[in-house]
Amino acid sequence: MEPHPVRLVVDDDLERSRLTVFFRILLAIPHLIWVALWTVAVAVLAVIAWVGACFTGRLHPSFHGFFCSYIRYTTHLSAYIGLVAAPYPPFIDGRYPVTVNLPAETVAQKRWTVVLRFFLAVPALLLSAGLAGSGGLRVPRGTGSSGTNVSVGGGALSGVAAFLAWFAVVFAGRMPKGLRDAGAYGVGYSAQASAYLLLVTDRYPNSDPTEMLVDVERPPEHPVHLVGDEHDLRRSRVTVLFRILLAIPHLVWLVLWSVAATVAVIVQWFVTLFAGRPARGLHAFLARFVRYAFHVGAFVYLAGNPFPGFTGLSGRYPLDIVLPDPAPQSRWKTGFRFFLTFPAFLLRAAMVSLVLVAAILMWFAALFTGRIPSGLRNVVAYGLRYGAQLDAYLLLLTDAYPNASPLEGAQADREPAPEPIGLAPRLSQA
Repeated sequence: MEPHPVRLVVDDDLERSRLTVFFRILLAIPHLIWVALWTVAVAVLAVIAWVGACFTGRLHPSFHGFFCSYIRYTTHLSAYIGLVAAPYPPFIDGRYPVTVNLPAETVAQKRWTVVLRFFLAVPALLLSAGLAGSGGLRVPRGTGSSGTNVSVGGGALSGVAAFLAWFAVVFAGRMPKGLRDAGAYGVGYSAQASAYLLLVTDRYPNSDPTEMLVDVERPPEHPVHLVGDEHDLRRSRVTVLFRILLAIPHLVWLVLWSVAATVAVIVQWFVTLFAGRPARGLHAFLARFVRYAFHVGAFVYLAGNPFPGFTGLSGRYPLDIVLPDPAPQSRWKTGFRFFLTFPAFLLRAAMVSLVLVAAILMWFAALFTGRIPSGLRNVVAYGLRYGAQLDAYLLLLTDAYPNASPLEGAQADREPAPEPIGLAPRLSQA
């Protein structure tokens, strides 16, 4: 498949000014006023442009240029507010280190897709709600705060990432790469959804995080990462239809196992705190619990197809995780482990809504086609991977903090193993 015509460009480093970050929202107020005025104009013109395109099958060039300028400007502003970029954005469509490349000319589009464009865009807007906010041009309906959302903005995963990054930058003067990548993913998907909704392109938004961030440097490989079958997109309609009912035995067993895992991790905490490394037997027990929870999540959220086993053994499920062997861990990280996980829990909570929306959309797609879209599967893989990394960190399987980047980490220089292949979120990239 050809690259998406709406391409995100990230050409900014991770250095940030503590002063401008501290006052970022106040500095953005003039832009927020300006974008509100611009959005009203775009909302009115979008209706006129849509009526014309219904008859001609293409967006008029004057509307095309105006909407492209608006999309680029909102992308710059979203990147600035979300701390994805450092410089103050221009008020008119201009150069910025985080921007989008848009089609230079209007293209012919199928009339039926133009007529039904808003309804066709609903799945993308729902995914945007879990990824980058409520999604939509906010069209005022009066003097109150009510309105109709029909485009894309910031919030949800991107909002939580920006909130956590604000504290990190104020203290360290540098943007964490994982949070920057998560925010950039939301900004890019928002731009694609806006371009589709405003008829700038007839190409549907691509939810694959790795496709969105194809030119962004990948982080180092995390000790907890995904492996599995990158081409397994087929799904049984019958098992998909009854997926939740089929998962009930696993959900009951997971609750019972979690009780034993809670006791085990308390004992493991004392062992690791005093010995400087976890006990091997408890480590193996907790590793199987984390892996089993991942298998159940992959089955419930349709990222995996077969019915999982109840043992949490490695290599027994098409989508699996690699967990590290017992190793020495920092005592101070162990002592404050629960408090250190609080930011990661906030980010994981935001990912839950994203994964849930992607799973619901995959559920409908699988019922109609017997397959799931690879982009949505990779969104779910991203959320499940982060959840497994958080579980492994909390249960003392590793002292490596969860990586919020949607990009799977790059392997260090070594002889690559032919199996299993590295995944997630784009399963085709090792």
